[in-house]
Amino acid sequence: MEQILHGALVFGLSMLKFILGIGTGAKLGFSPWITALVSAAGMVTIITTFSYWLGEPFRRFVLKRFYKNRKLFTTSNRRKVRIWRRFGLPGVAFLTPVLFSPIGGALIANSFGADKRSIVFQMLLSALFWGFVLSYSAELLQLLIRVNPLPS
Repeated sequence: MEQILHGALVFGLSMLKFILGIGTGAKLGFSPWITALVSAAGMVTIITTFSYWLGEPFRRFVLKRFYKNRKLFTTSNRRKVRIWRRFGLPGVAFLTPVLFSPIGGALIANSFGADKRSIVFQMLLSALFWGFVLSYSAELLQLLIRVNPLPS
């Protein structure tokens, strides 16, 4: 029962920020495979939810609520457009787990009008790639800390 709750925690944290799920899974003692797969599942779940059902209503709510007099040409908007023009959906998908949150990546991809199935598929590939890279990196870091503990 405790493992299921820990898995749900990793899943939920990965929906908010991918790296939180990876770190939590590693700290809870999950294998890198389980950590990567559960974190990727959490990320893809929220991306699917935002791409198919909540994306446009959420975007309208945020713009109406927080950006009443928003500027069109800001540094942040220019960076998003530059990334999109240079790399397209594959670039946004690749950077989402490490740079953006899953929700942010889904909103960026949807706001540029990418195909929803392509968004989910490319984000899945990116989540699996980064999930394995980061979870094995966390495992290696834990091993190095056990072998060479920090002086007290």
